[in-house]
Amino acid sequence: MSGILFGLVLTVHVLVGLAVIGLVLVQHGKGADMGASFGSGASGSLFGSSGSANFLSRTTGVLATVFFVTSLSLTYLASNRGTTSRSVMEGVPAPLTVPAKTPADEGSAKEIPK
Repeated sequence: MSGILFGLVLTVHVLVGLAVIGLVLVQHGKGADMGASFGSGASGSLFGSSGSANFLSRTTGVLATVFFVTSLSLTYLASNRGTTSRSVMEGVPAPLTVPAKTPADEGSAKEIPK
């Protein structure tokens, strides 16, 4: 059950993060109205010239709050996953210890002059 909840919160987290990025990119800056008055841009938008900033900024604020809540939830869920997870290295077999060959083992010690 914990894995399903973690996956669900992670999916919501990613989708909300993408939505925040999209909303921030759609919004225009405070200095955009000055350029629009001289004909360099369109001042009107889908929600009107003044209503869009309020709607988009409120939506961005709500989504940012949801993003922070899901961040904290993911941290809590990841830290309390339990002790069932194992290390990757636990499944690796122990290395074989092969004794190193010495010159005395091969009989070459007899051929070395003293």
